Amino acid sequence: MGKRQNAPDGEAMSDLELVAHQALAAADGDAVVALLNVLARCARLERDLALSRGAVSNGFSRGWHKACS
Repeated sequence: MGKRQNAPDGEAMSDLELVAHQALAAADGDAVVALLNVLARCARLERDLALSRGAVSNGFSRGWHKACS
């Protein structure tokens, strides 16, 4: 992480770089706002994952997540 990824042959940029440019464009070029938006989305996804861990048994998930102690 932290370094630009090489794009697949025949493509101008990697998918992650394209999404990064889209995030910056959505934030009118303000990198701090773009980063805050990404971090907020990440926090929501982490919360959703934590809720799903509580709702789904360890057996059903086949050990994909560890059972809470």
